Amino acid sequence: MNESESNSTAQTEIMNQIVALRHQVFTLLLALVVVSGTLTVYLYRQASMTGKDVATIKPQATRIIQIFTTRHASMDNFVKQLAAYGNTHPDFQPILRKYGIVPPPATAPAAPKAQK
Repeated sequence: MNESESNSTAQTEIMNQIVALRHQVFTLLLALVVVSGTLTVYLYRQASMTGKDVATIKPQATRIIQIFTTRHASMDNFVKQLAAYGNTHPDFQPILRKYGIVPPPATAPAAPKAQK
């Protein structure tokens, strides 16, 4: 009987451990559901707030883009004038190179056409 009693005690102990593991797994699954639900709600709230921010900022950004596009031609003209100034004043060349403004090459006069 000694062996059967130890077998019975071992089986009872194993069953108690299995029951404890089941409770632990259930508790962990419940915690996982709560954490994932909380994260989902948080991310949804962040996404909706970001959407509202984008809707608020969009008119301002559109206005800035329109201002830039209208002034872009004058900025290009200014850069061309700087490059032309750099062609006539060699001391100004290092400043142009520093800011990445490459002056256009000086145009050579066109060769005269041969007459027939």
